[in-house]
Amino acid sequence: MVGPPPCGLTGPDGIVRVVTIIPDQKDWTWVLDRPCPECGLDTQRFDREAIAAMIRVNAAAWQDVLTGPGDPRQRPAPSVWSTLEYGCHVRDVHRLYDERLTMMLTRDAPEYPNWDQDATAIECHYAQQDPGVVATDLRRAAEVLAARFDSVTGDQWLRTGRRSDGAVFTVESFARYLVHDPIHHLYDVTGARHSPRPGAEN
Repeated sequence: MVGPPPCGLTGPDGIVRVVTIIPDQKDWTWVLDRPCPECGLDTQRFDREAIAAMIRVNAAAWQDVLTGPGDPRQRPAPSVWSTLEYGCHVRDVHRLYDERLTMMLTRDAPEYPNWDQDATAIECHYAQQDPGVVATDLRRAAEVLAARFDSVTGDQWLRTGRRSDGAVFTVESFARYLVHDPIHHLYDVTGARHSPRPGAEN
């Protein structure tokens, strides 16, 4: 059985045309050193214990953009992900980072398996997924990850892991790096810069 076409756009003639998304090959670890000029998040302005709550608040906001007014399947431009595609990505980031966090908490200095986010978007047919299901799965994945961070205590924050490109993280820097991703992508789809909750960020 042939599955749905990968990340395509249907033209007025009913023909689905695959549109290439330019892969994001940036090294975003700089967000650990300075505020993001686009989304406005400063990853050093909050306590590490606040990260779980930030994940939950962000996941709630994704429910609104995925299931609210408008068509989340519509791309703003042919080469830019739709809200739905970004939502699928954020859901999968939460799942992936829960796996990586578990590795860091249970193994000594593990190396994370590689993950190609752009290949995943095509292979998993992000553009054809159901927005309501994605919203539910995103919330569940975010809660699992948030609960995992809630369980981290004491010296566990100092445990390490590394990417295949050599970048090394502690659990704390990993958490701060991670939380920027869903917040930045919410900015990508809404245009609203990050606004700290009162008392949550210094």
